[in-house]
Amino acid sequence: MSLIDRIRIHPRRAVGDQRGVLLKVLSGSEPELRREVGEIYVVWGESGQTRGGHYHPLTDEFFMLVEGQCRLLLADPETGERMEVVLRADEPCTVHVPKGIAHAFSNAVGATRFLLVAYADRAYDPADTARFDCGS
Repeated sequence: MSLIDRIRIHPRRAVGDQRGVLLKVLSGSEPELRREVGEIYVVWGESGQTRGGHYHPLTDEFFMLVEGQCRLLLADPETGERMEVVLRADEPCTVHVPKGIAHAFSNAVGATRFLLVAYADRAYDPADTARFDCGS
């Protein structure tokens, strides 16, 4: 199966009023979501920097950009296939990156810092992280 067929992008809708905004990262209805709880974490990326560059043989991850914009660089280490998804906070979505797919977040030179919320379906295990150059 090609890389583009394995990545899932779930569009989201921000609901807001004068008090602020509610934006669901995960609704619980995503078919790729395991029922066991893993980790929820936040990632900041500074201007001109790339974060990530690895894959997890056992762990699926879900990412939602909540501030700024960045490029999600994806690669299949087995086939060498690559793709890029531009994430923008003003076009909210949750991206499912399945186990075995390398990923990195690249912040364009001159761009402001980005902020994203992430969910891993398993607790972190260093043995489940393999370095891989996704590009920049």
